Amino acid sequence: MKAKSILVLTILIALASFQAFGQAGKSYTIDETLKELGAVINWDPFFASGVLNKDEKRLKFYSGLPGEQGFALFDGREVLTVPLPYFEGGTLRFPAAFVMAAKASFSVAPPATPNAENHFRIAAIIIDPGHGGKDPGAIGEHTVAGKPLKSVEKDIVLSVSKKLAALLGAAYPGKKVLLTRTGDTYLTPGDRVNIANTVPLKNNEAIIYISIHANASLNKNARGYEVWYLPPETQRELLDRNKQEEYAEIAHIINDMLQAEFVSESTRIGRFILNRFQESFGNRMPSRGLKAENWYVVRNARMPAILVELGFVSNTEDARLMAGETYLKLFAEALYKGIVDFVKEFEQSGGYTAP
Repeated sequence: MKAKSILVLTILIALASFQAFGQAGKSYTIDETLKELGAVINWDPFFASGVLNKDEKRLKFYSGLPGEQGFALFDGREVLTVPLPYFEGGTLRFPAAFVMAAKASFSVAPPATPNAENHFRIAAIIIDPGHGGKDPGAIGEHTVAGKPLKSVEKDIVLSVSKKLAALLGAAYPGKKVLLTRTGDTYLTPGDRVNIANTVPLKNNEAIIYISIHANASLNKNARGYEVWYLPPETQRELLDRNKQEEYAEIAHIINDMLQAEFVSESTRIGRFILNRFQESFGNRMPSRGLKAENWYVVRNARMPAILVELGFVSNTEDARLMAGETYLKLFAEALYKGIVDFVKEFEQSGGYTAP
């Protein structure tokens, strides 16, 4: 945003704050807020956060306690200090000062002309088959129907990943669908995230990262699929150095909001995938749910990222399923459907991207 626009926005917000001073105790319901702003809202109950959308402009906010001051982010660039929306009797309410500041922000420039460049979209999907080459990952050896069965993680996840990439490529010819490896090659964790972090993106484009693995345990009865995301309290640097210099005064705020947004979006991807796994496998393979862990590739990918464990190579039943082409295809199709569910939600709701 140019300096003149910043000045205008500052003046308008100051006036809004002055007007709201006499309404310190006043607040609005969601419906009243949307009517006042002429906006629509996308609400994430998991992280108690929302986005107000109007004329291709967006105001990202989090809820707090009654009377609590906090930050809202307008169009990914301008930080507003406002009293946060809060819950009262199970109903979300918006303080008058918040509503007036939002109204001032939305009126700072004429409505954008709708076109493809104004819409946020997933431009790239990174599929990361774990292990490879000299690193086989987990290995399980079993006897099934009197015959030996050797279950090797690197081979299972590569097969599923290639099937998944083919499905996504066919569905999204306009998006980049990239595999970190396409054969039995070794990559360090740093190599993997570097592939993802260096994909060129426009301001309205986003990227997601799916790392695919198979599990193992000393407990031979342990079985099932699960999805991991980064713990919300993990601190990481998401803005590149150029952006940090450009937004020096508010870079730390944008970084924190990006972190919260990426974790929120990661959990959404994970839940969609788990739902599709449940739909595909039913009681043939149990769900171990959505979990948080500080995995290297998830922690160092500067984007929404998850790690999927397909099943346990150490469990005879899971290994038997993952040895069959039918079930490898089922895994790929369930992953595909879950990712499509997320992409659809993200692009319809005008998801968040870094400035």
